[in-house]
Amino acid sequence: MKWNLRWRLSLMMFLQFAIWGAWVVYLPLYLIGGLLFTVTAVGVIFSAMPLATIISPFIGGQIADRWVPSQWFMVVANLACGVLLLVMASVESVGSLYVLMLAFSLFFAPTLAVANSICFHHLRDPDKEFGSIRVWGSIGWVVALLILALWLHLLRGDPVKKGYVCLYLAGIFALALGVASIFLPHTPPAKKKEKPWAFLEALKLMKDWRFATFIIIGVVVATQLQFYYMLVTPFLESLGVPAARVPAWTTLAQIVEAGVMLSLAFVLARLGYRKVLALGAIAWPIRYVVFALAGPLGLPTWVVLASLGFHGFCYVFFFVVGMIYVNSVASSDIRASAQSLWLFATFGFGLFVGSYFTGWIGDLFTKTVEGVRTTNYTGVFLVPVFLTVACAIAYLTVFRESPKAEEEAAKEPTEPEELT
Repeated sequence: MKWNLRWRLSLMMFLQFAIWGAWVVYLPLYLIGGLLFTVTAVGVIFSAMPLATIISPFIGGQIADRWVPSQWFMVVANLACGVLLLVMASVESVGSLYVLMLAFSLFFAPTLAVANSICFHHLRDPDKEFGSIRVWGSIGWVVALLILALWLHLLRGDPVKKGYVCLYLAGIFALALGVASIFLPHTPPAKKKEKPWAFLEALKLMKDWRFATFIIIGVVVATQLQFYYMLVTPFLESLGVPAARVPAWTTLAQIVEAGVMLSLAFVLARLGYRKVLALGAIAWPIRYVVFALAGPLGLPTWVVLASLGFHGFCYVFFFVVGMIYVNSVASSDIRASAQSLWLFATFGFGLFVGSYFTGWIGDLFTKTVEGVRTTNYTGVFLVPVFLTVACAIAYLTVFRESPKAEEEAAKEPTEPEELT
């Protein structure tokens, strides 16, 4: 039976983010509590993904925009990811984990941009339709964490020291996506090759000061994301949340994300890119303020857990809206590479800086007394509060939207089509 296009794209998004969600939230708790790594060491390992995002998405965008069909790129890349994740689960040294994480990330990072470009290629109205497809990524993340929580519950022994199973789970999802990608809709490279280096054309978007402003502010916001990814699970455990239940509780972020995703078309149509991006940026400090004040004010644990929902607004109104905005201002022949540019700036350079910055801040506020390490999370989480507030103000006062690619094309004189 032939699959409906929408369901094939939805399955792709489901598995894409199930891979990521399975390991990125729980791995820091395993590394810090199970393998006794410092926060700086965790930052080094987590910097591998951003570094790969700096390097490989331009390669992936180039391949998908110019050389091979996107669906076959997804097949090869995800099968490689699956094998590397399964190997990574048995490694316990910082150096080996970093090398394997970097190898995995070099394959995984470009799939984020290529998956988006496949959707944008086949959807008639991405502004209205992308949210209902991308929401399955949020669902995939939730399902992955719930499966992980169940797996940890069924295991005997300390769930923190058994945390390597998150890598096994991610590897299984990656292999599944590699196989499922065979059935993705055919997405050929652009037929017009007068400009063969697509990523260079994407970089030219930076000549527009409005687009450049959007990218620069986005980099600063992205540096603060690692405070969530690297520290949320150790932070929740410090509040007394059982380690085996932490993955399940963090799904609150993606449950809210799914709801926000479904409302995206409605919100974008009424507020526009600038205001929605600002709302996404301001949701970050609200969440971090709750984290920072949880200890000093003695906030109930349920209040902290509820604040995880702000991540849904952070991610959708900032990163997803950023993807849609980039798609609107890029011409059709460079959209995969334009998506790579956005990922390069945020999930690449921004998270790379954020990995080391978060590791440094985390260890700066951590003390070891009689062999017991204690982190002052109030000091840690106040740092991203000030930076994200400044970014929200910048989006409202400095950033202006660039004209859409279709509007620019309409202004240019059209050439007669070649006879075939």
